[in-house]
Amino acid sequence: MRHWQVRDVMTANPMTVTPATPLKDVVGILVRGRIGAVPVLTPQGRVAGLVAETDLLRKEQLQLDPDGRHSGYLPYRIRRDVATAETAGEIMNPYPATVPADTTVAEAARLMDRHQARYLLVTGEDGKLLGVVTAQDLLRVFLRTDEAIKADVVNEVLSRYLGSNPALVQVDVTDGVVRLTGELERTSVLADLVPAIRSVDGVLDVVAGG
Repeated sequence: MRHWQVRDVMTANPMTVTPATPLKDVVGILVRGRIGAVPVLTPQGRVAGLVAETDLLRKEQLQLDPDGRHSGYLPYRIRRDVATAETAGEIMNPYPATVPADTTVAEAARLMDRHQARYLLVTGEDGKLLGVVTAQDLLRVFLRTDEAIKADVVNEVLSRYLGSNPALVQVDVTDGVVRLTGELERTSVLADLVPAIRSVDGVLDVVAGG
């Protein structure tokens, strides 16, 4: 069963800047594009970093509060560099989270959670940018139709666990919730079946019997 991959939901060929791009231009790109972050690329097209709107808001805060009383535990040098930054390269996160395009949506969500990031940069083997994926993009998997989810459950999961008798179990899907009815006496099979169904893209829950 093929799972949705990052390439299926990412924004390809996103707007980008270089390390030398003035911050005023970066702000213009974020505002006009209605986006929350912009990748920073080297002249060779490789990822150098990421500038997020939160980075710019932190700069504004530090300019108003140069002593950093409300900036947590940021060292003075970092507070100074952020407050005086004039270009994308001076304020960017130089180590943004990246993923290959064939990463599954589920794996990308785990990575995003682990890095506490709202954006993942999608890169090729050569380090060049292929696209950007956001948390909102990853949620698109839950917009799959009930019909598409049911087809995967019946054709990919039931046929694997029930062999030539997938019709022993009836499947209904409503708003992403899968309900199983029929011959569910074989609890050992059911114990494997339910997790497999949960792994189908777009499934929100599985209810067996009732």
